Amino acid sequence: MTALLFDCDGVLADTERYGHLPAFNMMFDEMGVPAHWSEDEYAEKLKIGGGKERMASMFREPGFTERAGIPDDEAARKDLLAAWHKSKTAHFKQLVADGKIPPRSGINRIVNGALDAGWTVAVCSTSAEESVRAVFERAAGSDAVGRVTFFCGDIVPAKKPAPDVYLLAVEKLGLDKADTLVVEDSRNGLLAATAAGLHCLVTVNGYTRDEDMSEATLVVSELGDPDGPPIEVLANRGGASPQGYVTLDDLRACLTTPTPSPHPPGGEVKDPEVGEPA
Repeated sequence: MTALLFDCDGVLADTERYGHLPAFNMMFDEMGVPAHWSEDEYAEKLKIGGGKERMASMFREPGFTERAGIPDDEAARKDLLAAWHKSKTAHFKQLVADGKIPPRSGINRIVNGALDAGWTVAVCSTSAEESVRAVFERAAGSDAVGRVTFFCGDIVPAKKPAPDVYLLAVEKLGLDKADTLVVEDSRNGLLAATAAGLHCLVTVNGYTRDEDMSEATLVVSELGDPDGPPIEVLANRGGASPQGYVTLDDLRACLTTPTPSPHPPGGEVKDPEVGEPA
């Protein structure tokens, strides 16, 4: 049986630009944190897997801990990050509820088409599950929520580019790697998928378009829809032949090439301080 494993942020919706970035800045204002991330600064933070890890990276910035009154005690810092994260998540969920985060084209069509065809569908994300579910319901509809499995947040100890979340999904769902396709948007996600020995389709966004996606089977600007503008095919190393938008047949064709050999991810910026959901 064919299986589709979706990342959330940047794949189901353009959450980074319209959701997480403004939610972080709203939290900074609410909590009195002397920080405000621009789009360029946030693009650099995205090289770090996980929202708490991104916030914790500020502790190493010259003068930040003094300006912000950050305690030296590690347990106190962890509690502080948890409070920041709780506030940020609340702002993010409100942005989703207010319709401020647009779903990406093709997601509703592909998710529901795959489910109706009997495919296994799951979402594998480093973000907190409550945020992921909210984004997924907005993108794919409430009926689809109960038909997919979510592997989110700190369900695994190591975040992407580590393959842990995809290996867990394969194990828990009893998947055949040769029949499983990952849909990602970033190099970190691509490395996680290929390190797990899985095929990967990449649908880029404004933050990730220029990243190296050389391990991907198919790289597109978006999944697209029949009544929308034609997509761009940025790289095609498999048997798919999208004609304006990606179809289920194109997804099946991505699985006709040899399964990628697992390899350890490398060269990514990681913050080892905290293992918490984004």
